Amino acid sequence: MTEKKFFEIGQRPQEVTLPVSGSEPLDRHRLPFTRRHLLKWRSRLNPKTLRQERLLADKKPLWWTIALVLLAISAPFLSNSALTVVSIFCIFSAINVLWTLIIGTAGIFSLATLAVVGIGAYSSAALNVYLGLPWPLMFVAGGLAGFVAGGLLALPSTRLDGLYYALLTMGVAEICRVFVQQLKPLTPYNGSINNVVGFIPRDWALQRPGLLLGFAGAFVLLLLALLTFRIVNSERLGMLLQTAREDEDFAQATGIDYRRARLQVFCISSAGLGVIGAFYTQYFNSISPAIFSLDQLMLLFAMIVIGGLGRAEGAVIGTAIVVLIDKGLLDLGPIRILLVAAIMLLVTLWADNGIAGAREQFRRWRRRKQSEARARRSEKGGEVMPEEAIEIHDKQAIYYRRFDKRLRDRLKALITPELIAEHQRNPLGQHSEGLSRLLNYFRRGDVADKYAIIRQSGGQFHAYKIVAFSGVRGAPPRLVDDRIYDDLNEAYHAVFLLRINDLMES
Repeated sequence: MTEKKFFEIGQRPQEVTLPVSGSEPLDRHRLPFTRRHLLKWRSRLNPKTLRQERLLADKKPLWWTIALVLLAISAPFLSNSALTVVSIFCIFSAINVLWTLIIGTAGIFSLATLAVVGIGAYSSAALNVYLGLPWPLMFVAGGLAGFVAGGLLALPSTRLDGLYYALLTMGVAEICRVFVQQLKPLTPYNGSINNVVGFIPRDWALQRPGLLLGFAGAFVLLLLALLTFRIVNSERLGMLLQTAREDEDFAQATGIDYRRARLQVFCISSAGLGVIGAFYTQYFNSISPAIFSLDQLMLLFAMIVIGGLGRAEGAVIGTAIVVLIDKGLLDLGPIRILLVAAIMLLVTLWADNGIAGAREQFRRWRRRKQSEARARRSEKGGEVMPEEAIEIHDKQAIYYRRFDKRLRDRLKALITPELIAEHQRNPLGQHSEGLSRLLNYFRRGDVADKYAIIRQSGGQFHAYKIVAFSGVRGAPPRLVDDRIYDDLNEAYHAVFLLRINDLMES
């Protein structure tokens, strides 16, 4: 005999599990300043081996760790031009992650993200060039400048919303560009500040050690932005804003000050954007009004649209695609901008929430197709409507309905005038096979709407009425009609006729 080969089905092979020792405690390391664990391990019973095990409930931190480790390991082996592209990718990914906090978590559609970055960059660069501020303190100066700018921009968000606030912030970015171009005492070179002293030594500028050091700084900046996103989005502020996003009136009625939470998230993100601006001017050793331009803003917007709104992975994936096309395919010329626009258009047409939301969109599509297939199978017997079959999780109930329908069809064929006359002659005696099968079906029916005979209280001892049970505990039965039966056998036959009528109408 040939040995049968069994194949594993389901999601078990894809799950990450660890064995559990009975004497070993479950160590759960938490993220700094949060109550969140590094990895979400949950204890569960293996349905196959019946042993206790640890199941990784959320695999996102694991995939993040693998992707970031691969990026850090592969960077030293890249060419100088590729290393520059990867560094720019890390910088803009950090910007988009913090912008996702503002748009997705806080729900404020601000287009002044690069304006805040530029304010932090210009403030730190001016203090470094004209006042000799050392580069470590430039991050503090940029963060403070971004915090102040974010606080001023957040105030109108309490009165304006949606398109009006977006137009306001776009106007602020344009005003900043014109202002730095006309500020000749601080920006004499057509609005630019050059010769900024940063963390990269001048001797290493555009050299291999300087490029590696710049990538290391940009990579750390991306890690800090992701940590900020995780802390804000997953802790109290994020939970409050998620509640307000579902129903603002309900959130306000329960005492949630979502407007204050939005302002706090906006200010935190703006401070981070100011720090990124300080890093930006140190990495390039200069800053120009191009940081405020509409072209840069539209590229940043394309990154968010392609990757997906409200998710850190969406911000990073969208940035990787746009930066790879815009900076890595310079030989294509202006065609690369059209390529970015085409990708953004395709993603908008075919994806609900960018590339990051494609997996969830595919799962919804698969569940819908499975439900439609179950509905078609359930509709075959005619006893369950397709829209009802989708909502029935216990499919045994569908098969029971199918069996009951076929049984009712067979019993309807047994109902004849002779059978009704037989029951009228002898309701409680020995019956023929057909009448016995019919009565047994009536007896095992559900309690709800089941008929019964009740004796009337009062002067007449032999007085009966027919009632129907409600099927709800504590609810009294209801009278079927006002007719009073003097004979018990007559009442039994009346109940039989009611059941026959219900069966024929089913």
